[in-house]
Amino acid sequence: MARRVPRTTLDRLRTPRRFHGFLKSASICVLIAGLLSPLTQVTASAATASNDYCGGQCSDILPPGENGNATLAQILLNQAFGTQPSHAEDQLGPYANLATGYPALTDSTINTFFNDASFGVPSDQVASTEKPAGRSDVTIVRDKKTGVPHITGTTRYGTEFGAGYAAAEDRLWLMDVFRHVGRGRLTTFAGGAASNQGLEQEFYRNAPYTEADLQAQIDNAVAKNGARGQQALADAGAYLAGVNSYIDASDSGRYFPGEYVLTGHKDSITNAGTIDHFKITDLVALASVIGSLFGSGGGGEVNNALSLIAAQSKYGVAEGTKVWESFRERNDPEAVLTVHNGESFPYASTPADPQGEALPDAGSVTQEPLVYDRTGSAATSSATSASATAAKTTLSSAKRGMSNALVVSGKYTKSGHPIAVFGPQTGYFAPQLLMLQEIQGPGISARGASFAGLSMYVELGRGQDYSWSATTSGQDIIDSYAVELCQDDYHYLYHGTCTAMDKVEQANAWKPTTADGTAAGSYTMRVWRTKYGPVEYRATVGGKKVAYTTLRSSYLHEADSIIGFQMLNDPDFVKGPADFQAAAQHINYTFNWFYADSQHTAYYNSGDNPVRASGVDAEFPVWGQAAYEWKNWDPSTNTADYTPASAHPNSIDQDYYISWNNKQAKDYTTASWGDGSVHRGNLLDDRVKKLVAAGGVTRTALVKAMADAALEDLRAEDVLPKLLKVVNSSTVTDSTAAAAVAKLQAWVTAGAKRTETSAGSKTYADADAVRILDAWWPLLVKSEFQSGLGSDLYTAFTGNLSVDEAPSAGHGPTGSHAGSSFQYGWWSYVDKDIRAVLGESVQGGLAQKYCGGGSLSSCRDILISTLKTAAGTTAAQVYPGDDQCSAGDQWCADSIVQRTLGGIKHGKISWQNRPTFQQVVEYTSHR
Repeated sequence: MARRVPRTTLDRLRTPRRFHGFLKSASICVLIAGLLSPLTQVTASAATASNDYCGGQCSDILPPGENGNATLAQILLNQAFGTQPSHAEDQLGPYANLATGYPALTDSTINTFFNDASFGVPSDQVASTEKPAGRSDVTIVRDKKTGVPHITGTTRYGTEFGAGYAAAEDRLWLMDVFRHVGRGRLTTFAGGAASNQGLEQEFYRNAPYTEADLQAQIDNAVAKNGARGQQALADAGAYLAGVNSYIDASDSGRYFPGEYVLTGHKDSITNAGTIDHFKITDLVALASVIGSLFGSGGGGEVNNALSLIAAQSKYGVAEGTKVWESFRERNDPEAVLTVHNGESFPYASTPADPQGEALPDAGSVTQEPLVYDRTGSAATSSATSASATAAKTTLSSAKRGMSNALVVSGKYTKSGHPIAVFGPQTGYFAPQLLMLQEIQGPGISARGASFAGLSMYVELGRGQDYSWSATTSGQDIIDSYAVELCQDDYHYLYHGTCTAMDKVEQANAWKPTTADGTAAGSYTMRVWRTKYGPVEYRATVGGKKVAYTTLRSSYLHEADSIIGFQMLNDPDFVKGPADFQAAAQHINYTFNWFYADSQHTAYYNSGDNPVRASGVDAEFPVWGQAAYEWKNWDPSTNTADYTPASAHPNSIDQDYYISWNNKQAKDYTTASWGDGSVHRGNLLDDRVKKLVAAGGVTRTALVKAMADAALEDLRAEDVLPKLLKVVNSSTVTDSTAAAAVAKLQAWVTAGAKRTETSAGSKTYADADAVRILDAWWPLLVKSEFQSGLGSDLYTAFTGNLSVDEAPSAGHGPTGSHAGSSFQYGWWSYVDKDIRAVLGESVQGGLAQKYCGGGSLSSCRDILISTLKTAAGTTAAQVYPGDDQCSAGDQWCADSIVQRTLGGIKHGKISWQNRPTFQQVVEYTSHR
């Protein structure tokens, strides 16, 4: 099996890619039997749509396709001949085609690139009707175009039973994978590939839960939420009954996902083996994975401390702190904002007199080991490398952004009704992490996307007369505490008493399978837990031995958010923007939530933001002492006082909202670095602001704004013109540099996009200019800043914020073939520094001028020198190739790959920087 280039945490899950030898040995009987699927009754019935107030103007899309399950025979045929199971990739083409089709878009052609997201299924579009398990109280209708399940129940139990049954029909294998990831047991289930080892280690560090911990989450969530908590428990029980009913039916009927055979859990001939039933704690394990990936902002306090120490070592304490703060950009006055009306929402601001800081002694920090007792393939270099990558990802400041939103008030639209184009960027996988569904039943009326295995409610989508969506917000809900050690390395002082740490272990072992030929191996993951959270580092502070722990407000509380999603699905609860905000307040994940109906728009930033002790700086570790704990923190339940809803950035009926994981509002500090003068949020804000200024905004116009920004190279649009201004401050006499400048300028004039010459050409327009900038950017950043900062501080700062995140930049936080790009990088630093050197006005500038030491001519020399080097760098050097692409293939290097989480593969699509699941909505009326 070919080695993969890691991209995001989920890409490190290894699954079947080539089974040619196995295909040769598969019997024809098995092949034919595997192709059989359960019989369904095709009818002309259709669900009623009398509760739909969108007037045919709600659309959505979720590539590659709804069907994420495949039998063994379907997997083998796909691997050998590329054939696709029904509805496995029928949304991939329309999604991909928008990249070249959007310039000619009209309202009437939107659904060429999106699905009709109206409620119900027209009678002539019904593909099948199913009564799961023969129940009379629920019906699952699937449409011909996409195969999306439309679940209609006459009882609440039946409705949720149907939701669980449909989820298992479409995502059973994926659900099973992620319940094992959430428990740190992936290798025992899917194989011991180094990528699988890294993935389970990463999530186990974040959430080292025991079975008792998972059950306690459920008990606590139910207990504190009254009738809604009891209803959520009942809904989860019915949902699980539906999942397990499908497991039994597919097992006895032998149409279960073929990955169970390929990973050794089932026998293709005798059908021996079992597929374990799901239980309620599996849902919490799944939720812990999703919450960690997309909704837990913060962390990185120890890394912040290390770069601060490097800055103070270079410049002295006062000046070093000033330099550090200028790069941190906690509250940059030039940052693009979601709430842009000037309203202030102070959070995690710089304290005037910091208290309790526990900065490590220089050179004393060591990372806490996670893996012990390696044997066999767990001891190989690739396995230890995967462990190192997993640790770095977990322990660095959260870079979990992605997702965007464009929402315009009806005051500025042609129809007078609000318009929204929004959705989450959850990466590209086969099958997709999300699944589409419509659920109609007592107290539930919604259509949209839900994470597989958590789809008892629609999590992002639409109700009867409103739609909602989210982007990752990233405000800091994670703190690091320094606990002083006593007795030995596994006891610490808690409120003056020497207290034993809690040891939690997970022992895993694996052996080769058809899907994963990794040799047998084993290891034990061991986490030491304190009342302040798991131990992540060890160090000394003022000569005292300490352990640094990580505590997040959602730790032991991943199940709590179910109540907010239940509310969003309830038409009797959400009747307007204030109700929407009230529902979002019950979600403890760190998200930006957006809302639109026929009259109003709204925004709310969710998350349990802890009330910190006075003087505590959220950027750095503090002592694990009572004086510096969260206000009214109870370690037995990990609960505390949280900032009130009014203190969270929120708004109703602002002229427009945009979000691309940018700063939420004035004075509201996010945990990740890079909220400065240039952010990818500017790509949306600039376009939507122009539309609003002109008025008469349509769905077409807003989709075009999104699609146009999705092809833009942020560096080329917002920074390159200033770099060229420096270069052209005198005549460029060097022929190599002059030719490169001409190409770059022509690209900027043409729109600075990374786009094909024509649909399907797989060749970029302005390809040379794109190559030159891709080569130039890391060179110019290093030459611009390293000499001024010094090697140690420059390296420390690049550890806080990577230099680049171009689509092909496999070294960036999202890696290669990810789609999502230009979120994390040094574009704001370059922008502010170059403007300062040019003598232009800069608000919130860097503490010093770095390019050429502030000399325009010296800066110009640096830029021209590095530009010449970049111009001479070949495409094969810039795009060195990987398991997906040959060296020098620029289009392929940027391309989006649906990373396989199962046995079905899909083709590459051209790069777009847009949500994975996306809605386009404009409601025409209201209840």
